[in-house]
Amino acid sequence: MANDYNKLTPDDIDVFRSICGDENVIIDQAELDIHASDETEDFKYPPEVVLIPGSTEEIQAIMKHCTKRRIAVTPRGGGTGLSGGALPVYGGVSLSIKRFNKILEIDVNNLMIVVQPGVITQVLQEAVEELGLFYPPDPASRGSCFIGGNVAECAGGPRALKYGVTKDYVLGIEAVLPNGETIRWGGKLLKNVTGYNLAQLLVGSEGTLAIITEITLKLIPLPKERLCLVAPFDEGEAAARALTKIFMARLTPSAAEYLEGNAVRCAEEKFGKSFPQSDAEAHLLLELDGNERALLERDVETVGEICLEEGARDVLLADDQAKMDELWMMRRGIGEAVKSVSVYKEEDTVVPRARLPELVGVVREICDKHKIDAITYGHAGDGNLHVNILKRDLSDEEWSNRLPGAITELFERVVAMGGTISGEHGIGWVQKRYLPIAVGPSELDLMRRLKDAFDPAGILNPGKLLPDPE
Repeated sequence: MANDYNKLTPDDIDVFRSICGDENVIIDQAELDIHASDETEDFKYPPEVVLIPGSTEEIQAIMKHCTKRRIAVTPRGGGTGLSGGALPVYGGVSLSIKRFNKILEIDVNNLMIVVQPGVITQVLQEAVEELGLFYPPDPASRGSCFIGGNVAECAGGPRALKYGVTKDYVLGIEAVLPNGETIRWGGKLLKNVTGYNLAQLLVGSEGTLAIITEITLKLIPLPKERLCLVAPFDEGEAAARALTKIFMARLTPSAAEYLEGNAVRCAEEKFGKSFPQSDAEAHLLLELDGNERALLERDVETVGEICLEEGARDVLLADDQAKMDELWMMRRGIGEAVKSVSVYKEEDTVVPRARLPELVGVVREICDKHKIDAITYGHAGDGNLHVNILKRDLSDEEWSNRLPGAITELFERVVAMGGTISGEHGIGWVQKRYLPIAVGPSELDLMRRLKDAFDPAGILNPGKLLPDPE
């Protein structure tokens, strides 16, 4: 379908004001500029209007009008995405869900929470932790990202190793289709095979199929104890190998992060804080949790012994809350720190966990071949390595010439290892051209037909996820 979306007219603005109220229809240029970008590189695509609806009925009316008029609609959560999912690449409407910010119910008896999509992830986590409950998915941007965006991208984070990703907690969804109809699927049910699982279809759909307005999430009991340790290594592959040995010892950390030394040093410079033995080639940041302190300390000792056997310089324990919080602050800030160094391109590769040492070597090999620089870090426990390719002092011409070939080769090698091109950041605007490397023609055709079934007018988050037709 051609991208012949209609430009907004004064009549459209009047319709939106009648739906949302004057104060929730924004055409101020400064606000449009804010909605022109997310956290993806330096892309800027301003919308023609920002709408901030406050009810499902308002979203229904907006979508009906935009479908009738063929106006592009780009849903927007916290604006923390890393694949360009919230970029209004065809102008039109940027539809903010920030007023959908209520926790509707915390059901302690059933270990469930019902929330609107504009609730900040950390706010949700802290609310349930006060009741002794736990929502584990913890993306690095949890202090500002919205739970609706987490669902749309199927966000992960460090704890995915032990506890899984967002999809593992979504049990029910209410959403508005592009034609304005509302669908509901699931609820407070741990078992449900009543037809196609529409809730899970929307998880990870990147806002291309429907606009989520309510989410039911599973909770679990909050572990009573946790401990963190850092193991610095002089060889990146050795750090990755140590993790496999930890699993073979029948231990499952709640988090296991691989941090290249250059990434750690970027964070030190950015935040003015020190990281243990930051001159090392690589670090494992490991967290273990449980309910019995003595058992947890025994497991931490075993983990430390394995790291030393695999070549760790030392094993440093953070056994109080302040030390653990500082370590995790540094870890969560590494992405921001690395990206402050240079113009960059971030890739979100993922391979079977045991092949992570091989992936670390592949990244180094590709960088040498294409004469580029990259800094890596990520979730070693799930084989998810974030590869930040840096422009540094390359000319614009050198950057443009070298980058596509390096990315293509990286993705081809990752897929050949049984991996894929995105573990948690999504495809969005920036990765869609590479999707055929990981997804076959039949699968792509089915995805396009699903998109057409949900959104025959093609107005909802256009230009995202699916490659442009040839």
